[in-house]
Amino acid sequence: MRKGGKHGQRKKIMICKFQCIIDYSSLQAFSSIKTSSNAAVPVSPPGKNGESNKILANPDGAFQRNRRFHTLSQSSSRNHRPVLEKQQSSSRHLEFSDNQDRGQSNNGSVRLGHQGKNNGPVRSRSGMKRMLKIEKVPAKCSTKCLSYGGCIPSILRALDTVRDLDEAFRPWEETLTNKERSIILKEQSSWERAREIFEWFKRKGCYELNVIHYNIMIKILGKARKWEEVESLWDEMRAKKIDPTNSTFGTLIDVYSKAGKREEARLWLRIMNEMGLEPDEMTMAIVVQMYKKAGEFKKAEQFFKNWSSGNSMKEEKEAEAKSRKIHGASTTSDSTGAQLALSLCTYNTLIDTYGKAGQLQEAYETFNLMLRNGVVPDTITFNTLIHAFGNSAQLEEVDSIMQKMEELQCPPDTRTFNILISLHTKHNDIDKAVGYFLRMKEAGLEPDFVSYRTLLFAFSTRHMVDEAEKLIIEIDNRGLQIDEFSQSALTRMYVEAGMLEKSWLWFQRFNAEGKMSSECYSANIDAYGEHGHVVEAEKAFDSCKEMKKLGVVEFNVMIKAYLIGQRYDKACKLFDSMESEGVMPDRCSYVYLIQMLAGADLPHIAKRYLLKMQEAGLTIDCVSYCAVISSFARLGQLENAKGLYEAMLGNDVEADIIVYGVLINAFAEIGDAKEALVYVDAMRKAGLPMNSVICNSLIKLFTKLGYLQEAEETYKLLQSLEEGGPDLYSSNCMIDLYSERSMVKEAQVMFDDMQKRGYANEFSFARMLCLYKRTGRLEEAMRIGKKMRELGLFSELLSYNSMISLLVLSGKFREAVEILKEMIELAIQPDDSTFKSLGAVLVYSGVPKHAVGQLEVAWKKDAQSGTQAWISLLSSVVNEGVY
Repeated sequence: MRKGGKHGQRKKIMICKFQCIIDYSSLQAFSSIKTSSNAAVPVSPPGKNGESNKILANPDGAFQRNRRFHTLSQSSSRNHRPVLEKQQSSSRHLEFSDNQDRGQSNNGSVRLGHQGKNNGPVRSRSGMKRMLKIEKVPAKCSTKCLSYGGCIPSILRALDTVRDLDEAFRPWEETLTNKERSIILKEQSSWERAREIFEWFKRKGCYELNVIHYNIMIKILGKARKWEEVESLWDEMRAKKIDPTNSTFGTLIDVYSKAGKREEARLWLRIMNEMGLEPDEMTMAIVVQMYKKAGEFKKAEQFFKNWSSGNSMKEEKEAEAKSRKIHGASTTSDSTGAQLALSLCTYNTLIDTYGKAGQLQEAYETFNLMLRNGVVPDTITFNTLIHAFGNSAQLEEVDSIMQKMEELQCPPDTRTFNILISLHTKHNDIDKAVGYFLRMKEAGLEPDFVSYRTLLFAFSTRHMVDEAEKLIIEIDNRGLQIDEFSQSALTRMYVEAGMLEKSWLWFQRFNAEGKMSSECYSANIDAYGEHGHVVEAEKAFDSCKEMKKLGVVEFNVMIKAYLIGQRYDKACKLFDSMESEGVMPDRCSYVYLIQMLAGADLPHIAKRYLLKMQEAGLTIDCVSYCAVISSFARLGQLENAKGLYEAMLGNDVEADIIVYGVLINAFAEIGDAKEALVYVDAMRKAGLPMNSVICNSLIKLFTKLGYLQEAEETYKLLQSLEEGGPDLYSSNCMIDLYSERSMVKEAQVMFDDMQKRGYANEFSFARMLCLYKRTGRLEEAMRIGKKMRELGLFSELLSYNSMISLLVLSGKFREAVEILKEMIELAIQPDDSTFKSLGAVLVYSGVPKHAVGQLEVAWKKDAQSGTQAWISLLSSVVNEGVY
C-alpha cells in the first residue's frame, strides 16, 4: 500500500448516517446480536422534540429517513461544495439498500424513480411492503431491476443479457447521469463485471467519475478481497486529485477489518488522520467495530472517547460543546458527553463493545445515557444487554432488563427468547428455559431452528427423554428439519439412558433418508463406542460404509470403540484395513491406537505401530514414545524400555522430563542405582530441571539401598522446589532410614512436620513406635500406640505386630493377647513376627520352649487350627497369672 501525501489545506468533515457506506443489513451487524426481520431499527435518533424517526417520500418517489445531521464542508474551495453535497446525498440513497433481498423491501430501504401515488409519509411496514410490491419479470432479468424507476431497469436488463458494453449501453450512452452510473456499478453481482463497467466509463472519457463511484468500487473489490485493485484505485484517486471522504476511509477500514487484515485497516485510519480528515459518526462506529472484533476493547473505548471529546467534531460542534455542561464521573456518559446526538446504532455498538469487554457497568450506563438523550432503544439494544449480563451469570439483572423492556413497550423477538433460553439452560435452570419457550409462543412468535436446537440439546444432556420426544413431535408437525447436531445428541441421550433399541430406531430414521454427513456418522459411532456398545457402533460404521462416506474420522472413532471395548485385535485389524478402503491413517489414528495399546500393557504391539507411523513419515512426538516406554517399564521389561529410549534419541526426538522420570523410577524400583543415576545425568545434560516426581523416585531408591546422605540431599532439594514438594512416601522413607539407624531426633522432626501438614499415616506412626521401642523409650512408644488407636490407624499387620511387641516388652501380656484376638476378628493373619513376640509370653509364664516350638510347627501346617491353639494356650496362661 502506498501512503498518500497530506491533502493540502482542504478538509471535508461529514457527520452523516451509517447508510453512507454500509447498507442497512450491514448496519444491523454493528451489533453482534441481530434482530429478527420484523424489528425496525431506526438509524437516526428522535428529534429534539421527541418525535420519532419518519420515513419520508421525496417528490421523485424515493424514500429517505429524516436526518438530524447534514453534510458540511470546511474546504477552502467553496465552489465545489454544492456538487460534493449532492454526491454524498446520492451515495446515501444508493448504499442504503445494498445487499437486501431483491424484490423485497427492508425497513429503511431507498427506491429511486417515480412511484406514482406512493408519495407522502409512510407510517407502517405493511404499507411500505404494499408500495414495494414486485411483479414478475423475464427470467434473465434480476428482480433488482424493479427496485428502480426510469431507465435503470432497462439498463440493468441489458447488462444481464448483453456481454458487449458498447452494445449494452448504446441507447443510453449520451444521457447517463452520475446517479445512474452509481446505481449501475452498485448493482453488479460480479466484481469482474463491475470493474469492466467502471473501466468502460473511464475509457469513454465523457463521464465524470467522482468519489462516490470510487467508493462503490472500493467496496466491491474489497469484499472480493482484491487488495491490489483496491490500492490501485486509491493511487488513481490521488493521481486524479479526487478527494477521499469519510465514506472512502470508512469503506477501506471496513473491508480490510472484515477480511481480518486489521493492521492494514489501522494503517488506513492513520492515513486518514494524517490527511486531517476527522471521522464522522459512521467511520467512528466502523473503527469501534474493528477494535471490538479484534478483542481490543480498551482501544475501542479510547477511540470513542477521543472522538466524542470534541477533537473530531467540526468547529461549529466544538463551539457548541463549550457552552454545554458535561457531567463528571468516569462513565460512558462522561466521555461521550451527554449532549452528543448519537444514533441508535452507535449506542448499540458501544453497548455491545462494553458487554464483550466485561464492562457491564459501562454498558448499562451507556444504555441510561441513550434514554436521557431521548434515543428510544430497540430490540437489538435489549438483546445485547441481556446477552452481556447473562453471560456474566447476572440473571437478576437480566430479569430487570426484561422488565425495562416491557416498560418501554419494546416487544421481544425470537432472538430475545433464544438468548434467554440459552442462558438459563447454561445455568442449569431448565424449567425457566422451558418457561421462556412457552412465553415466546404466547407472544405470537414462532420458535426457530435455534430455539428447538437449544432446548433439544438441553433435554438430551439431562436425559429428559419424554420432554425431548414431545419437542421432536412438535418439530415434525411443523415440517422442520432436525439438524445433524441435534440428531447425534439425541442418539447419545438414548444410549446414556440405557434405551439402546430406541437409539437405533432414531439412527435408522436419519440413515434411511440418506442425507447424513460423514461427521454425523462419526458422532453416532462415537456415542455407541464410548459406552462400550461395540455391536451398535459396528452397525453404524457399516451403514456409513454402505453410503460411501467413510473417512479417516469414522475409522478413528470405530477403532476407539474397539479399544474401549478391549477388542484390541479388531482395532488393529480395522486399522490395517484403512489403506485398502482408500483411507490413509492420520496422526490421530496412530497416536490413539499406540497409547491405548500401551495402556493395555501391550507394548510390543504398540511399538509395531510406532515404527509404522515413522515409516509413514508422520511426526512422532515424545508422548507416543513415553507411552510405550512406560508400558515396558510397568511389565519390568527394562531392557526393552531402555532400547526404545535410545531409538527415540536416534530419531532426533528429545526426551522430556516424563520419560526420564519413568526410567529413573523403573530402575529405582529394582534398586539399580547405577542405571537410575545415568538417566539423572542425561536429564541434567539436556537442561531439564529436577522435579518432585524424580526426587521422590530417587529417595525411594536411596532408601532401598540405605543411602542416608544421598536421600537427605535429595529431600532438601525436594523441599526447595516450588511445585510439589515431598510426598507422603518420601517422608516415610526418611523416617524409615532414621528409624533403622535409631536417629530419634531427626525422625521426630520429620514426624512432627508430617503431622503439621496432615500427612502422617499408619506407616508413619508404626515406624515411630518401633523407633521408640528399639531405643527403650517405652512411654513415648505407648503414647504413639494410644494415638494410633484413637485415630483408628490399626489396619496393617505391621501396626499390630509393633503394638503386640511393645505390650509384651512392657509386661502387659493380657492386652497383647487381646490385640491378637482383635487381629483374628478383623481377618488380619498373624505372621512369624507375631508369634515370636507372643512366644516370649508363654516362655515367661513357664511353658517349655519345645512346647512353644510345637505350636509354631502346628500353625505353619494349618494356620487356622494352629492360630486357635495359640489363642487357647495364651488365654489360659494370662488368665491364671496376674499381668
